[in-house]
Amino acid sequence: MAASGQPAVPKESATVILVRSHPADAWNVFLARRHSRSSFMAEAYVFPGGQIADADRDEKLQNCISMPAGFDPRALLQDDTLSPETAQSLFVCAIRETFEETGILLARTRDGSPLNLTSEERNARFTAYRRELNAGRTTLGEMARLENLVFPLDALAPYAHWITPEFLPKRFSTRFFLAALPEDQSAATDQGELTDSLWAKPEEFLRRYRGREIVLMPPTLKTLEELARYACLNDLFAGTRGRAIYPILPEPGENMIKLPHDPEYGIERYKQPARPEEPSRILMTDGLWRTGFDHEGT
Repeated sequence: MAASGQPAVPKESATVILVRSHPADAWNVFLARRHSRSSFMAEAYVFPGGQIADADRDEKLQNCISMPAGFDPRALLQDDTLSPETAQSLFVCAIRETFEETGILLARTRDGSPLNLTSEERNARFTAYRRELNAGRTTLGEMARLENLVFPLDALAPYAHWITPEFLPKRFSTRFFLAALPEDQSAATDQGELTDSLWAKPEEFLRRYRGREIVLMPPTLKTLEELARYACLNDLFAGTRGRAIYPILPEPGENMIKLPHDPEYGIERYKQPARPEEPSRILMTDGLWRTGFDHEGT
């Protein structure tokens, strides 16, 4: 809660579910561990992301943003409460945060060529941009101008929208995006907000969590369980197209949180129709979160 006794206003933010094909595992997802001194979700393995910055709304960015005909960020996010400017800035935020935290840049040259960061010289140059961007000494727009780049917003597929529970002092309204790792790029954490990182199958992250090897927060746990249903990346991206996105504000209960489609969910503004086939609760059992159904935990 804020000092006023009212729930803190959630800050608009974006996070990216970064995936890649893998010959042995079919496909992997990327998670990184938050720093032990982080004020939010310390030590947890998370998808890269962060909150919108003023630079993400800069009108000068329009010259280096690429969108196919008919591409509508607000419609894709399925949220009419957003202004068109804020909707677009969430996509930009996702691109910027992914680059700042992992070194992966969802961009291409103005002639349409993929961005290749395999050469030592170019990799060093973009590492320097990343360092300057993290320090607030440059912007995505300036980097795009110098390197003749555009940022294709359609490289991001909106996936979900989670809102931090009202009882927590630090709150975010976070849009989850799905994105494929570009060829000729590799991820490396910034060793600041994020430290260790790992590519693995969703099932492997879940196994490690249940074995108490890593820490996961409920949104990450639920998302990994959803991702684990897909055998290949083609199925994953096909399943994301047309996916219904609604705000997920967990409602706290005794040793559990209820999701909006739970029959007993009580926050009217966010309540959704029941989906009996889908877990609607995330329960704390023996120090670990697990998903469950409405008859559990009562």
